[in-house]
Amino acid sequence: MKEKSKKRILIVEDDRNLARVLGDNLMFDGYSVTWAPDGNTALIAIRSTPPDLILLDIMLPGRDGFDLCAQLRQDGRIPIIMLTARTQKADKLKGLDLGADDYITKPFDLDELLARVRAVLRRRGRTTVDQLQLGRVTVDFKSLRAVCDTRELHLTHREFDLLHYLAERRDRVVHRDELLREVWGYLAAPTTRSVDLAIARLRKKIEEEPHRPRFILTGHGDGYCLTPDES
Repeated sequence: MKEKSKKRILIVEDDRNLARVLGDNLMFDGYSVTWAPDGNTALIAIRSTPPDLILLDIMLPGRDGFDLCAQLRQDGRIPIIMLTARTQKADKLKGLDLGADDYITKPFDLDELLARVRAVLRRRGRTTVDQLQLGRVTVDFKSLRAVCDTRELHLTHREFDLLHYLAERRDRVVHRDELLREVWGYLAAPTTRSVDLAIARLRKKIEEEPHRPRFILTGHGDGYCLTPDES
């Protein structure tokens, strides 16, 4: 792989040994890797050379990962995968609400992490459906921008990815296992409500009546179906 084609990944992690292990595995997988031990150093690195993806620890010295994630979402839409020892559901939801695209608890399987990284970067480069109209909501997948009339909607990278995947398969039921594999990057489908929770958040943002959805429908056979206006 030529150097210029390598995707850049920034590891924001105060544990030097873990950062080294992650970096070695990512470089072996063909990525260009940089490391920042704290939030302030990470911001300098991001503004100097924006990465294609950030692996972000929550428990950092000084500015924690939640604060850094919130600031990064104000400045841009670089994909963020949070790495943390926290397992509480409230912490996970907080990270996702702030705009994180994924949340992996330590200890984690390196092969699964690499699969999720590949899935996020693969989806980001895929724009077969450029724009989607859902009633008053317009979603532009190239600019990663969603508006309702003139009001901008805040969608996370994961929500854009999920909506885009469904849009590519409009009018057919996409099963949860497929979404977990292709959007979340799981090697095998775990027992999790990640898909249902993500769909619920999306409905709150784009449906006029989230409890009576018009566009993102629950399909027979344990999945979801997108029915945009042009259908």
